[in-house]
Amino acid sequence: MEIRELLEKVQRREISTEMAEQYLKKQPFEELGFAKLDLHREVRTGFQEVVYCAGKQDAYLVSIFQKLYEKNGEVLGTRATAEQYALISKSFPQVQYDTISKILKIEEKPEDKVLRRIGKIAVCTAGTADIPVAEEAAQTAEYFGASVSRVYDVGVSGLHRLLANAEVIQQANCVVAVAGMEGALASVLGGLVSNPVIAVPTSVGYGANLHGLSALLTMINSCANGIAVVNIDNGYGAGYIATQINRLASIK
Repeated sequence: MEIRELLEKVQRREISTEMAEQYLKKQPFEELGFAKLDLHREVRTGFQEVVYCAGKQDAYLVSIFQKLYEKNGEVLGTRATAEQYALISKSFPQVQYDTISKILKIEEKPEDKVLRRIGKIAVCTAGTADIPVAEEAAQTAEYFGASVSRVYDVGVSGLHRLLANAEVIQQANCVVAVAGMEGALASVLGGLVSNPVIAVPTSVGYGANLHGLSALLTMINSCANGIAVVNIDNGYGAGYIATQINRLASIK
């Protein structure tokens, strides 16, 4: 129950002021010993805490999912494995796992969430190999309530493919540009759109790509304006920032 809902219940006299006071006195995180779950994060930031699944011990992961589900009625996890999906599904048969983005999620009334999505974010990739990172960005944004258009495989080796989709991209409140190799897609998009571009370098490429470093440096040094850069392969971070921009742009 969030602060607004709590106050509305008090106003309607569905709960007493004493009960509301006890609720508000609870510490804003839950101590699990191995983790301190930030249960008030949505109150402060507008976004629930998200679980980075990679490297977490099985018992820790199950406990974290259970506590967040009890609090929020839904959970988003990133960088999950198929084994972790099998583990979580024992307790939560409704959990969904995407093998491309590695996103593991439990959504409350997912059909209703689709209908309530707002605005428009365009997620673009230079190549097909960049799609896993792009899907992490796109599905993160969709989970948090944004409408997403996917424009994949429009890299600079065939600019006509990008230009053929320019109208869709230009209508978006912000653009996520996901590219490996030399990472030039972000610069091209920055010169085509009036709204912010979030550049995501990927580790896709041969030796001198240096696991995404070449794309990262290209994006940071872009001469195009309006480009912000997240870390290598950080689709989640791009999807989060894109959602923030999209929410601001969608305010009536």
